[in-house]
Amino acid sequence: MLILLLASCSANLLAQSINESSSKIVRPAGFPAAVPESTSDVARTEEREATRSALTLGPGDLLEVNVYGVPELTTKARVGNNGDVYLPLIDYVHVAELGLDQAQAIIEKRLSDGGFVKDPHVTLFVDEFASQRVSLLGEVAKPGQYPLLGEQRLWDVISAAGGFTEKAGRSIIITRKARPESPVTVALSRNITENPAANVEVVPGDIIVVPKADIVYVVGDVQRPSGFFLDNQNLTVLKAVALTGGVNRSAKMNGTKIIRKTPDGLTELPVPLKKIFAAKAADVSLQADDILFIPAGTARIAAGHVAQTALQSAMGVAVFAAR
Repeated sequence: MLILLLASCSANLLAQSINESSSKIVRPAGFPAAVPESTSDVARTEEREATRSALTLGPGDLLEVNVYGVPELTTKARVGNNGDVYLPLIDYVHVAELGLDQAQAIIEKRLSDGGFVKDPHVTLFVDEFASQRVSLLGEVAKPGQYPLLGEQRLWDVISAAGGFTEKAGRSIIITRKARPESPVTVALSRNITENPAANVEVVPGDIIVVPKADIVYVVGDVQRPSGFFLDNQNLTVLKAVALTGGVNRSAKMNGTKIIRKTPDGLTELPVPLKKIFAAKAADVSLQADDILFIPAGTARIAAGHVAQTALQSAMGVAVFAAR
């Protein structure tokens, strides 16, 4: 009985102290925002605000609660499995499936209705998004959904997924929950450490897609049949052949063809390779998924089977960056 009485007195004294200090505070219309130094700063601020308004709280989230002018009530608390969070003076508050602004309003009302703080202004921050995840799809070792524990960036999520596969492309598409109509494209270099600006912040609800790289294949009677990442480069027939180490002496250059996928299926495009080597014909640009096939002079390929032979040859070749 004595313990309960002392606890009650302590709570009353704390509330009285808070009321005395808060009665002297003029509630601000809003916290002053930092003055952005550039257009990119403005865009990031707008994006954070849009993300904040789209978020809902859930079990496992770690919240930081601040009451303006009342530092005694600053606290961190984790949302329980039942969706409740325990806060000083006002006991348990159900916040699951509420937006941050909605949760703030409820906490403010509980503080005001209980007579603990006059005209309170509450700010919520989420230190860990255990309930909100990002989705990582495409060419990574372990695609799936990943929680955001603390502030995380793109490389953190990619690393958690085991890194890129060998077929990963050089651009990543991020669709934000707050702005699904405006996906963000992040361009990568082969060595991701060369471009730290690509390590963008990720936020709950992001859908991150790592597309498959654009590849061209050079097969047949060449030194090293290979596949090459386009990497946004203009890869031509002449350069592609050079990357394989060149054609063999037995190559039938006049029989060279590009096997290309079209909406109507595979098509075979003749390539005047001998004339290109002699600078008597224009070089030819290659497109994603093209197969440049240079047959051997002794090869006997049945009519209509060139594309099938080229496809079979391309299946087992190694893939390299086109440099």
